[in-house]
Amino acid sequence: MKVCVMAMNVKSEIWVYGDLRNERFFGFSINVLAKARTLSRSVSGKVVMVLMGSSTDREPLEGSGSQICVSMTAAEKACIAHGADMVYVFENENLNVPRADTYGMVLADAVLTRNPMLVLFALTDFGRELAARTARINSNGLIADCLSLKIAEGRVVASCPSWGGEIMAEITFSDGHRTGLVTVQPHGHAAVEVQGEPGVVERYQVECPEGTRGLKLVSSVVEPESHRKLEEADVVVVGGAGLGNMNGFGLVRELAATLGGEVGATRPPVLQHWVDEERLIGQTGKTVRPGLLLSVGTSGAVQYTAGIMEAKTIVAINRDPNSPIFQIADLGIVADAKMFLPSLITKAKQVVMRKMADVLCDGSGTDGVEEFGAKVCKLREAHDWSREALAEATGQTPEFIEQIENNEFSPSVSFLLRLAKVLNIDPGTFLSKEEKEIIRGQRAQAFIKRTRNYSYQTLTPGAERDHLRAFMITIESRQAHKPVEYKHEGEEFIYVMEGEIELTLGGKIHHLKRSESIHFNSEIPHKLKSLSNENTRCLVVLYTV
Repeated sequence: MKVCVMAMNVKSEIWVYGDLRNERFFGFSINVLAKARTLSRSVSGKVVMVLMGSSTDREPLEGSGSQICVSMTAAEKACIAHGADMVYVFENENLNVPRADTYGMVLADAVLTRNPMLVLFALTDFGRELAARTARINSNGLIADCLSLKIAEGRVVASCPSWGGEIMAEITFSDGHRTGLVTVQPHGHAAVEVQGEPGVVERYQVECPEGTRGLKLVSSVVEPESHRKLEEADVVVVGGAGLGNMNGFGLVRELAATLGGEVGATRPPVLQHWVDEERLIGQTGKTVRPGLLLSVGTSGAVQYTAGIMEAKTIVAINRDPNSPIFQIADLGIVADAKMFLPSLITKAKQVVMRKMADVLCDGSGTDGVEEFGAKVCKLREAHDWSREALAEATGQTPEFIEQIENNEFSPSVSFLLRLAKVLNIDPGTFLSKEEKEIIRGQRAQAFIKRTRNYSYQTLTPGAERDHLRAFMITIESRQAHKPVEYKHEGEEFIYVMEGEIELTLGGKIHHLKRSESIHFNSEIPHKLKSLSNENTRCLVVLYTV
């Protein structure tokens, strides 16, 4: 790569601002670069990527607030490999911290000196502000939120959503305009791998202005990983104005959590504060490309659909059969979303649990354990549960949940049943008749084996298949109880009739004397020991699920 000297007044150049804050934003710039290349060829011009920062790649200083995560060296090579004929690097170490005010001043000065035909910005919050500031400083024209862009008869024509996305407006610059600035939807274009011509880098040492008077950078942090899940999700459920209120939008959250997906929204739910703005999908929000997208209570305005066109399968639910959303949906359901979603959620939960039961029962070896652990983790995160919360809800320990998610072992069916209970699912709705018979048979066998043991006296004859059972348990003096087929899922009640016992429950020791009782979840590990010099007798009542 060679370093050149900046020329003056090259009207045929089309610039693209290269965002180096992270790989995702830089990828947006590369997408816009592809569009700029197409435009430049129509006017026999050159496409230029503009980068700001320091050409000396350094590790960000702790506490410096630097968000530049893409090295300058790597960015230069990537730009030329994706079609940039030229790369202009405006260098100053003080530009390593991206600020729209200082970047705007540097860019405005470069635009005024070079006078390119166009400057394109990827449609992000930072791109919008930088474009607006640059345009204001130089009094340049600015076209915002552009979906498509072309040059026809020597004029730049941009298609932009208007009137809330109801119509597409064609916008151009006035005659004799100077450099035009445009913010462009980055997902409408795919990056191309083609070598730029001549593919050179020009570096310019620039002064870094102090910035806007009265503004001070307080802090700068990297965007949390959780905020990026929406764009990367394989399942997205989008809610619109048709859900009516926050409670109605809550059904979207529940469906997304059940499917292990992410929640999206159109503009009205965001304006009504039913959901955070970071969940906005569309021209002025985020673009998603999931395998499955459910669009619930959305009309299908252009401004919204611009963000979902890359989804593989779109399912739309709307009570208006003439809604525009049905024109792009792969499957359309004409129904009142608030009436339809509860049934859909119930069915979805049953299917999810059915699949998990299949994995647990049919999964062979390590693969089955890993798949089950991954599903539990995905389900927990989709509901925004911590391991501690799920452990408490299922009567387990956080360590138990962690072991399952880390594929250290495969849990018993009882854990799955408890998970179903947490999700408000009747286990009987996802168990086959054969499985129900097997479970009933296992209960009966355990009951018979238990009651044949000398220490058990059944108080409920014929209760082999019942959920409620009562036993009289006799424990020899100073001996530990030796249960026979004692493990079961459900609730347990122990009442001391004679003697004294030591109950170890989940690692905690309880002492119970005559006439004292305790109630607990029988899945919690527990054992009994007699503390009396004579036999101890306890009344035990079991309720199994």
